[in-house]
Amino acid sequence: MKLNTNSNTYTIVYSAILVVVVAFLLSFVYQSLKPMQDKNVALDTKIHKLNALNKRDLDKADVEKIYADAFVEECNEDGVSYEVFNVDGQKKYLVPVKGQGLWGPISGYIAVDEDKNTIFGTDFQHESETAGLGALITEQKFQDSFKGKKIFAEGTDEVVISVVKSGKAGDIDASNYVDGITGATLTSNGVHSMINEGLKNFERVVK
Repeated sequence: MKLNTNSNTYTIVYSAILVVVVAFLLSFVYQSLKPMQDKNVALDTKIHKLNALNKRDLDKADVEKIYADAFVEECNEDGVSYEVFNVDGQKKYLVPVKGQGLWGPISGYIAVDEDKNTIFGTDFQHESETAGLGALITEQKFQDSFKGKKIFAEGTDEVVISVVKSGKAGDIDASNYVDGITGATLTSNGVHSMINEGLKNFERVVK
């Protein structure tokens, strides 16, 4: 019997078979590439953590070893997660933080000295902030401005580390704030809220 390629039945069956074949091929490709994708994501995460620990611009071939040598332990206390590292013989706490920028989520890591009050380093990332404005949170110049800043007001357990626009710090001590990004107020506010919330949770379980 001659197949009627102009019939509706032929068109529907052909389309269904084509969809199944394409779906199978896409699933096969996804499953084949997933281990490599997961490995790349894990490596990228370690690079960001090492950035916060002031170990930047590393050769990717060296990242795994440097990370493994520095890593001490992962902790989870009362729902608050953080990691402990040994950097050049000194104990550092690495605190993950998440927040909201102007156009989407922002996140990062804050490394804290053993005194639990001094910021050792930071690394911030975003999904969709404006290039040249909010996206500047990913640049080392902005991240380095947090180095050495104090988390708490002197003699208290109140988290006061702030991100404020230049000239609007008021009576905030210079050791407790960094300049926000000009023209990116909402992103700067997002970083401020993100680090404050993350550090308050960290302080709650380690102080």
